[in-house]
Amino acid sequence: MKGTSAESDKAVKKFIRDIYVNREYSWLLFNKRVLDQAADLTNPLLERCKFLAIFGSNLDEFFMVRVGSLYNESIASPNETDNKTQLTAAKQMEGICAVVRKLYAARAARYAGLRRELSQNGMRILRAEDLTPRQRAEGEGVFRSRILPLLSLMVLDAKHPLMQFENMKSYMLCDLERDGRRMIGVVAVNSSLDRLYRLGGGKKIRLLPLEEMVRTFGHLAFSGYTVKDKMLMRVTRNADFDTHIDDTDVEHDFSEIMRKRVESRAKMNVVRLEVDNENSKLKDFVLKLLKLSPRFCFSDEHFFDYKFMFSLGSWLTPERSAPLKYTPFKGAVPAQISAAPSLIDAVFRKDIFLSYPYDSMSPVVDLLEECASDPRVSSIKITIYRLASHSRIAELLCRASENGKQVTVVIELCARFDEENNMYFAGKLQEAGCTIIYGMENYKVHSKIISIVMKEGDGLRYITHLGTGNYNESTSKQYTDLNIITADRTIGEDAVAFFRNIAICNTDFEYERLLVAPETLKSGLMKYIDREIEKAKSGGQGYILAKMNSLTDKEIIDKFAEASCAGVKINLIVRGICCILPGVTGKTENIRVISIVGRFLEHSRVYSFGQGQDRVTYISSADLMTRNTDKRVEIAAPVLDKEIEEKIVRILQVMFMDNVKARKLCPDGKYRKVETLGEMLDAQAYFLKEAQGD
Repeated sequence: MKGTSAESDKAVKKFIRDIYVNREYSWLLFNKRVLDQAADLTNPLLERCKFLAIFGSNLDEFFMVRVGSLYNESIASPNETDNKTQLTAAKQMEGICAVVRKLYAARAARYAGLRRELSQNGMRILRAEDLTPRQRAEGEGVFRSRILPLLSLMVLDAKHPLMQFENMKSYMLCDLERDGRRMIGVVAVNSSLDRLYRLGGGKKIRLLPLEEMVRTFGHLAFSGYTVKDKMLMRVTRNADFDTHIDDTDVEHDFSEIMRKRVESRAKMNVVRLEVDNENSKLKDFVLKLLKLSPRFCFSDEHFFDYKFMFSLGSWLTPERSAPLKYTPFKGAVPAQISAAPSLIDAVFRKDIFLSYPYDSMSPVVDLLEECASDPRVSSIKITIYRLASHSRIAELLCRASENGKQVTVVIELCARFDEENNMYFAGKLQEAGCTIIYGMENYKVHSKIISIVMKEGDGLRYITHLGTGNYNESTSKQYTDLNIITADRTIGEDAVAFFRNIAICNTDFEYERLLVAPETLKSGLMKYIDREIEKAKSGGQGYILAKMNSLTDKEIIDKFAEASCAGVKINLIVRGICCILPGVTGKTENIRVISIVGRFLEHSRVYSFGQGQDRVTYISSADLMTRNTDKRVEIAAPVLDKEIEEKIVRILQVMFMDNVKARKLCPDGKYRKVETLGEMLDAQAYFLKEAQGD
């Protein structure tokens, strides 16, 4: 079913209302910017291939989570509308499908272009029509020996029940005939199979994808049958299950409750069907079987999953692949740290600032290692949302506990798609003697904080780490995040109180320096916006500079609009979802929004108010989304060291000078390239070069 451009344009108009942009539409625009990087020639070829794969992975999760959530809402509250564009869940899904159909077409065009470039660089990804007789024979041999034995088959007829298609798993359906009898054959493609198979030898690399193998030779699985028609397909199931629990139920282990709910994902409703041949009658059979509207069926003649494009470089020699990839780098260690014999003593002298991935995460790991054995350290408390699969952080927490330190780990079991990994580490940490807390009431604990308490004589000293990103060694090399390690006593005491309140499920607490959601983070930031409004009304220079992943909270959006009308200049860097339209005359004309999608995932959150001596700056784990400000435990920490504050503000200012990767959000809701004035500046490349001392 092909959607027209007119249908998409009509859907877009519904997604924009006054100064508001629909959340889901804004996210689709973000993913379109990711897809655009697959065609951006400032990125090396293999990196552009990765952007194409990232676009697909993002879209998969979007359907599982966001469309899944809208599906649930359309059933539970069909007349309820979103608070910005007044669209029901059903209307939002209708618009999403129209926009996504165009994105599928754009991805197909991007892939065709990348395939041509790969061929020019000695790597051909083959289609069936490309195969010579010799290659076809070789491919059939590979299929029979390495693929066919791992395929699961079923024939659907009166004696064979209809099957349950697994989430995100590929199948081939065949219209079969034998002795005048028609039936449906199903081939389940084993997810452990290789995605690419090399044919022939020599310098040229010829790769036949698994999907093409199954399309071309899959009929061989049904010996004795005539195959009338065939179609590859994949279903996406709703993954938005309820994570709320009854906190008065103390008889059940929350980890066991979560384990069962994670397992339930495999059987939830289908929210998307993908096929490689939309003209096949088998598509209609599947839609009827799944009770799914054709609107939710999308066609891609190549692949449903492009993740294999992450590893294309492994088929090339290092010499051939190096020019096609980003130049590798190693995060720097600031001189303040590298020259210090003790990180503990270094923090006591001066606050430490780290900017990932330009700076290495190793100082945080080294600090924990030092604390694990230092006799002065009495307790270590940490919040964990996502960990690396091989986590040095987890190992050191275990060691600290085994060394007699009091170690408390607040680990979030509801971190979407990381639930099983977090359950695994929770078990390991508990075995080592750590105290494990599974969050607070029905709030996700998304804060990034480490509290270290040391005994010194008759008193206590504190070291606190506050960051914008996870304690994950892997993502610290790919995500931009800001970190401050401080020995400030007041922040240290706030941190201790924070973990105490988590332990007793108390959100009603006012901290001395920290702003903590769900109670004081939003109201605290709003007070600073009001301060800038009052400045502007009094004839002063009101100014707000902020960076976040997403902006959806309507109260804050309305407050920004109020500030704009008062004359406050507002510069926002919003990587992903942005539900405010900037530049609308008389409403948001003093607001400027840019988005940067580049080599690294922009992940840090910064909120800065004012300029000069009265400037106040916070780094935070929270985006300005209702789920963060009202429904999670988040922290915004003030930047007390003025030298560090200058560094952070400068980072944002340089990002506003980006004219390579930056895109500005215009009053019509479209993102456009920033005008190139003077020299080309890629902010991420600039920071990387600076960190490497070039």
